[in-house]
Amino acid sequence: MARMSGQDWNLRSRLLAHKAPLRPRNTLTTKLLVGAGALAAAYLVVRSKTRQAEAENPPAGQFVEVDGVKLHYVERGAGPVVVLLHGNGASSHDFELSGLIDMLAQHHRVIAFDRPGFGYSERPRSTIWTPPEQAALLGSALRQLHVEQAYVLGHSWGALVALAMATESPRLVKGLVLLGGYYYPSPRLDAVVGGVPAVPVVGDLMRFTLSPLLGRLGWSSLAKRLFSPRPPAAAFARWPKWLSLRPSQLRATGAESALMIPAAAKLRHRYAEITVPVTIFSGAGDKMVNPAHNAERLHRELLQSQLHTVQDAGHMLHYVAQDEIVRAVRDMVENRPRMDFQQTSHHDGALTEGEAPRVLH
Repeated sequence: MARMSGQDWNLRSRLLAHKAPLRPRNTLTTKLLVGAGALAAAYLVVRSKTRQAEAENPPAGQFVEVDGVKLHYVERGAGPVVVLLHGNGASSHDFELSGLIDMLAQHHRVIAFDRPGFGYSERPRSTIWTPPEQAALLGSALRQLHVEQAYVLGHSWGALVALAMATESPRLVKGLVLLGGYYYPSPRLDAVVGGVPAVPVVGDLMRFTLSPLLGRLGWSSLAKRLFSPRPPAAAFARWPKWLSLRPSQLRATGAESALMIPAAAKLRHRYAEITVPVTIFSGAGDKMVNPAHNAERLHRELLQSQLHTVQDAGHMLHYVAQDEIVRAVRDMVENRPRMDFQQTSHHDGALTEGEAPRVLH
């Protein structure tokens, strides 16, 4: 074999040096193309599921426009007005599935709003939708609907908005019923993680591609946590999952997750201003909020309040204690004498029609 000259060795070295970077560069390009393709495929799936969910679940109620913001609401019944405000990630449909709208509508005019960004209500990015901002918007909407006074029921994040309505519009709100609310700031990792879809650019990319798919994968686990220690209610199985996983609603959900701690921290200083009757419902097994840190503490602080603890229930009290909730609203409307503290148990399931709750002293 002929020996290579020094010139040949130098030429070979230069060729190898020139070719060496090509392999990792090609690998990186391939990975980028694969990633882009995966995101494009996820985007198409999300867009298809969004259109399908909206086609299968069109708006069930009416619309009212306030300051350029279109709000969707469901109205039913006649009598004293009861306003229903859902929690984060939900819509007025939550009260429909639980049966609460129909039960309350037997004796009241019920107005269940989709809060800004949820269901079919708009949520302009020009506004930071804190509880007072939402309270002001909903108060204006009620005035357009010719409502002068109302009893307001709020679940979870909606309870913060209900409290804000009582402080912002004391002449409008005659009483409050609060379910599973988060009232005082505390460390919440889920609030930080849950706020990602609201982050500009990165959050926008995620909620149009991967976030809805990941949310669908984790849906069963979330439902179990919401209802624990009970199994998820049978009615909740009919929840239109992809309606909640739409990019627009994920942005609202993320924003409220990020706002939760600062909103409670700011609003807590105004609780002493609330003088209307308040009934606070709490699930003893709630894994989303700590009952002792929230419901029991708020009960001690408010001037006129009663605390009703459901021993074997979690966060979704409106699927478990409907009879007690309806009774609490009627007691408030009719100004009936009330117990200061109640505990009930639903260990055999939700109350059947005509069944009285078991009261533990």
